[in-house]
Amino acid sequence: MKESVLLEKSLAFALRIVKLSRYLQQEHKEYILSKQVVRSGTAIGALIREAQYAQSKADFLSKLTIALKEANETKYWLTILVESSYITQIMYQSIEPDAEELLKLLIASTKTLKQGE
Repeated sequence: MKESVLLEKSLAFALRIVKLSRYLQQEHKEYILSKQVVRSGTAIGALIREAQYAQSKADFLSKLTIALKEANETKYWLTILVESSYITQIMYQSIEPDAEELLKLLIASTKTLKQGE
């Protein structure tokens, strides 16, 4: 169940990030930060998807741990974007809770997996 929630939420988040990147490029001609946020923001779901076919429990945990790091990095880029006024506070407040939710889900998942070791 939790894996399904992670898959769904990470895909929805990735799509929002792609739209944000498109906005940054079209409206602000900003390419460096937009590529960084799209790379880390879409990697979360890709890693969760990859974990579905992990070779072992350790491999599964490794993929989710990397997804956790990518979620944290994405929050960093979102902070940079709002603090540098590339996105408004309202835009940030719209997308940041989704990043935070993914982060919390991944923290809970990795903790549960580590306890089972």
